[in-house]
Amino acid sequence: MIVKDEFLGRLRKIFDLNLYEVKVWTALLSRGTSTAGELSNISDVPRSRTYDILESLEKKGFIVMKLGKPIKFVALKPEEVVERVKKNLVRYTQERTKRLESLKGDEVLEELNSLFTKGVKFVEPTDLSGSLKGRQNLYNHLDMMIRDAEKTITLVTTSEGLNRKLEALMPSLEKCRKRGIKIRIAAPINQNNLKVARDLKKVAEVKDLQNIKARFAIIDSNQVMFMLLDDEKFHPNYDIGVWINTEFFAQALEQMFELAWREMKSVK
Repeated sequence: MIVKDEFLGRLRKIFDLNLYEVKVWTALLSRGTSTAGELSNISDVPRSRTYDILESLEKKGFIVMKLGKPIKFVALKPEEVVERVKKNLVRYTQERTKRLESLKGDEVLEELNSLFTKGVKFVEPTDLSGSLKGRQNLYNHLDMMIRDAEKTITLVTTSEGLNRKLEALMPSLEKCRKRGIKIRIAAPINQNNLKVARDLKKVAEVKDLQNIKARFAIIDSNQVMFMLLDDEKFHPNYDIGVWINTEFFAQALEQMFELAWREMKSVK
């Protein structure tokens, strides 16, 4: 059985499987029912690992073990697998969410906060910096920065980035607006994001940025987060950002932004 690496890669990403799991699964799909030994030969997965892989696939709802000797495994219809994976994912998410919610007011969280508070005392403000990989990590960190904002939020993004920010950041931006925080957003406005820009006007002052292509955020004139890559040219998983807690650089960048902001046209 020959399955293209590109197809296996897509399956790994869609179903959150490792390479051995997708190899064994596709091998079983091609046979309908088979033994572990046969699947090892077909998929080119070491025999010593095949039983573990099959057990993992069974727990995840991809296959069923057939009773009898020799032990055989039966492939399920792909449509059924999709439904099972969806249900398992929902159940897993709900369980994890309940577990994390239960930490509120728990002594475990109090102890963690105590450790963090003591540790921060020994950290210089300029040492509070780091790099972030993957767009989801970038937005998680940006959302945290926005939720902690006290005075101002400045966001500069691309046309597509504006669409993403409505989905990822709108709840936090709405809360900041209610707290009286000044929010400004600049991005190239076109027919693809005009509606989003108007929706964001409910919580921020939004202007059309046509002559500069940039992606950064300034929070309270002391924290900066800027993205290093063009979001049109790189996959979201490879997106990279840098976060810096530095009043000196943040204020300098904000002053330069002010000059451009005055020349921009407000979204109507």
